[in-house]
Amino acid sequence: MDARPRVIYLPDTMANWPWPRVMNPHYEAVKAEVDASFCLFKGLSPESQEAFNKCDSARLAALAFPNAPREHLRIGCDFINVLGIVDMYTDIENATVTEAMVDIVIDALHNPHKTRPEGECILGEIEIVQQFWARAIQSTSLPFQRHFLDSYTAYLRAVVVEALDRDETRCRGIDDYIKLRRDTCAAKPAITLYEMGMDLPEEVLYHPVVAELTECITELMLIDNDMISYNREQAMGDENHNLITTVMVELGLDRSGAMAWAAHYHAEVEKKFTDGLAKVPSWGPSTDVLVKEYLDGMATWARANHCWSYETQRYLGTKGPVIQRTRLVPLLPKVNCKAASVAAKDDAAD
Repeated sequence: MDARPRVIYLPDTMANWPWPRVMNPHYEAVKAEVDASFCLFKGLSPESQEAFNKCDSARLAALAFPNAPREHLRIGCDFINVLGIVDMYTDIENATVTEAMVDIVIDALHNPHKTRPEGECILGEIEIVQQFWARAIQSTSLPFQRHFLDSYTAYLRAVVVEALDRDETRCRGIDDYIKLRRDTCAAKPAITLYEMGMDLPEEVLYHPVVAELTECITELMLIDNDMISYNREQAMGDENHNLITTVMVELGLDRSGAMAWAAHYHAEVEKKFTDGLAKVPSWGPSTDVLVKEYLDGMATWARANHCWSYETQRYLGTKGPVIQRTRLVPLLPKVNCKAASVAAKDDAAD
């Protein structure tokens, strides 16, 4: 029997990405503020709270919005915390419960000052969604608010579809999976945060070239996320909603082959994005400045997502920096998925 440790080679997909890693100078101050505020919600058990803290959502926001003023960075941090808490609760539930939770979140966004019903799911009780949105609408543009609600609602509805796939142990084909994953990766509402201080015309945001560039960044983020998170997800038995598994099943490749396929696809999308920038039309000097800022922002999101995945313990534990250097990921053993799911539900409910 082969006793050698099994490892996964993780290609460096962002080695040639022109947008560098930059950290917002308000990171430390806003992180302390956000972490203290989030702990007051008491929505997680001590164990889940500790795991949540290791994700360092403020770091992701500070990398994604390096030039944002302090208030907008705070909103970005709050949004990522909302994503994390919704993900933590819905990832372990069936489609029926997930849909009920999603309805609560959507209602909370549209009614940020509404008193939540007694006994409602914890997502409503801790009012994290309401407080995020009540704060956001105070200092952001109306077009941003409209676009955010549309894209975040699409994300939430896609999470229900993901839960249904999980119930049915369904593994989609590559094209069908990528279509759904463009929404479940939450990249689009994250990108809209770059509009917080802007008033971009609809003709700009929905122009075919700009829309295609947005799809490119969304795909870069989902590819990187799925490649880096695959090891943890296969260990937990939750790998069906992952590009690597989808590629392995449809194309009959092993893990290494699927990783290489994903890296090649990533390179193609990178080129499509950089080539597409040359096709962006002009809407006049004042608008063009905003368009450039918006497009640079979404490109920065791709870099931020990649860096954060290695710099925090979300996917790779404490080994992120070593793996980033060696590109070698020790394959995690399978865990008792049923027991892990029960424990996760107990932690969330405590």
